[in-house]
Parts: sequence; structure tokens; C-alpha cells
Amino acid sequence: MKDYTQLTKNRFERKFAISKLSTQEIEMVVKRNSAFFSEIFKQRYINNIYLDTPNLTFFFDNNIGKSNRIKIRIRWYGDMFSLIAHPILEFKIKEGAVGSKLSFPLKAFNLDKDFTISSLKQVFHNSDLPQWVLNQLEVVEPTLLNRYKRKYFRSFNKDYRLTIDSEIKYTNIAARINSLSQTRNEETDDIVVELKYDVEKDSFAHLITNQFPFRLTKNSKYVNGISKFRTNLAL
Repeated sequence: MKDYTQLTKNRFERKFAISKLSTQEIEMVVKRNSAFFSEIFKQRYINNIYLDTPNLTFFFDNNIGKSNRIKIRIRWYGDMFSLIAHPILEFKIKEGAVGSKLSFPLKAFNLDKDFTISSLKQVFHNSDLPQWVLNQLEVVEPTLLNRYKRKYFRSFNKDYRLTIDSEIKYTNIAARINSLSQTRNEETDDIVVELKYDVEKDSFAHLITNQFPFRLTKNSKYVNGISKFRTNLAL
């Protein structure tokens, strides 16, 4: 049997995109919440390579808020350009506002300016992936690389997790170039807060969010990144 993990419980991810407060100010708001959030992990950098069809099916589905939608990405932690020892292939699946995730370990690989899309496909074939996953990967290609710093918090009752993402950077990946050597980069000052919890805890979530001075938003780093580089898309 193939080695993969599944987020067994469907969960909500409530997002807040904030542009007028600093990370320190946001963290102060979070810690003052009556849910008594406290930091649970050391902050770390998260890197993602997003994959999509040539006509950006996943981008458009997520941008219009299609009820059933998917994102495919490769995630790792730490340095962006280096030997990536523990990359994870993730399928993020949304049905309405409820999400789940499938995660598959990939073989280690080096990401540098000479890395090509062709070599990424070789990583897939060298990894122990189920056939249906390989079939899906045959029809997608890398479209975006992004990176951000994340801090982790959990409520006192351990029912709610909260993350603060800052230093969000995007790097365009163009299939016609087949390389990271000629890419455009964009950085944003926006900070994203996400509140994450199991479906059965939804009835109490408003008691937390109502205390925040920021507004709930529809926010996707993938959609934001693609929109920065492909300004001619008809939305």
C-alpha cells in the first residue's frame, strides 16, 4: 500500500487578509482573545510550488469560488533554494467552505536556478506515488512558487488553531521557459491570519472571530500570486 496521509477530519479555514497592522500588533490581538491563544511551535518559513493545468483550471475554480475545487502543491520548510530533504505533495480539496487534504512524501531534490520543470516530473516518477496521482500529475505543470513566514497558535481548549503568515513572496513560473532562471518576483506587505478548526466546532467559532478587529475575507495565496503575474487573464 502506498505511503500517504490524509487529514481525516474535514475542517474550516477562516481567513483574514490584513494590510494596516504589523505582525506584532496582530499577535497582540490574538493573545488578548478570550480563547487564550498561545504559541505552540517555533516560527518557520513555508515554501510551495503550485501546479495547475495549462489553462489554469484550479486558479479559475478557486477565484470564482466554485463549490468543489482543488489545489495541488509541493510544500517544504526552511530554505527556498537548497536540497529539499522532505518535500510533500499535497492535494487540498474543498467542498464548499469545508476542506480536507491528502499528503504524499516525495523523493528529495535540489531546487536552484537550473532546476527545470522536466526534472520535477522526474521527481514524481522516482517517488512512490499511487497511479491515480501520477495520472493527475501528467496533466498539470508548475505555475507559481511562493514563500512566507508562519507563526502557530492554539486555543487553551485545543479546539482552534491559528496561524499568522507574513513576508509573503511570489515567484512566477512560466512553462514555456522551463526553468527558474528567468523568473519575476513580487512581495506583499499583507499579513494573513487563518483560524482552523474541525467542522463540529463551528458553532462556537464566531465567539473568537467577533473579537477580531479585522474582517473575514476570501483569500487564496495561489490566486493572489497568479493574479500578480498574469494580469491579462479574463476573470
